[in-house]
Amino acid sequence: MKLTSDSLAASLGERLLPAYLVSGDEPLLAGEAADAVRERARAAGFTEREVHFIERVTDWDDVRASAANLSLFGSRRVLEIRLASGKPGVAGNAALVALLARADSDTLYLILAPRLDRDAQNAEWVRAVEASGGWVQVWPVDPARLVGWLKGRCRKLKLEASDEALAVLAARTEGNLLAAHQELVKLTLSAHAHPLTPEEVLASVADSARFDVFKLGEAVLAGDAPRALRMLAGLRAEGTERTLVLWTLNKSLRDVWQARADGGTKAPPWQRQGAALAKAVQRAGRLSFTALAQRAERADRMIKGRVPGDAWDELALLATDICATPVLRQPAAQRTVAR
Repeated sequence: MKLTSDSLAASLGERLLPAYLVSGDEPLLAGEAADAVRERARAAGFTEREVHFIERVTDWDDVRASAANLSLFGSRRVLEIRLASGKPGVAGNAALVALLARADSDTLYLILAPRLDRDAQNAEWVRAVEASGGWVQVWPVDPARLVGWLKGRCRKLKLEASDEALAVLAARTEGNLLAAHQELVKLTLSAHAHPLTPEEVLASVADSARFDVFKLGEAVLAGDAPRALRMLAGLRAEGTERTLVLWTLNKSLRDVWQARADGGTKAPPWQRQGAALAKAVQRAGRLSFTALAQRAERADRMIKGRVPGDAWDELALLATDICATPVLRQPAAQRTVAR
């Protein structure tokens, strides 16, 4: 059975399954999902808990031995298995399939794993979890849904906040849900009777945004120049390699070019940047791909120290040019009329 962070509570209210897999790279949501399973298990009489960290192949021997042994006090228990990777290997796959095939009403299996790629999702042990238990896939909250997610958190904390205040909080904690939740909890201690204002949020909240360089490509494809520039500033502050940022922008440029050449063919539904790419294709007629390529080449030469200038500034100009909101023209010697 496949579950989400939202549907897990309802499922646990109906019945407790013999096994749960929680996978994903969002620490707050994954931790809350695991806590919900543990709490429901305790209420059902699973009073013992054993935790196994899988780092070596031999660790599976300990898991099998523990599962085969009866509880010391004859009580029900949660056997928690924490995987360092979404691919436990041949030994891990065999061990998990064998454990899940056992009908032991006194043992509940809770497996915690990072995000599973497509190959890992089709592994035998994952299918075994789906067949006998529940698989909770934890996904990051997209920027477009972050304000709504914060509203839900405010309702749980009985905290009133204006939409503008939540927009400020979203901008300052994008990509870091744990920080966003912690800031909301902190704000409840100083909250007044009136809804929180943007000024109060700015005065209280530290800038805890964490940016993924690959999401920068999504921002420029969508034509969201303010977000792209904010992400660039965050990546620069975090010490991200400029070559990686340039690679991401070049890839976005190639994606637009190829999609336009293909007649604007839509990206497959599993591609996260599909909607953003569709927007980029719509404005492709306003882009000078020759000038963009020259801008990218200039940024590359700056990174390598072959021409003077700040490569980060050039990357920012490239990002806004791809967004079709240029803030500075190309130097006259490099300017080319688009054909």
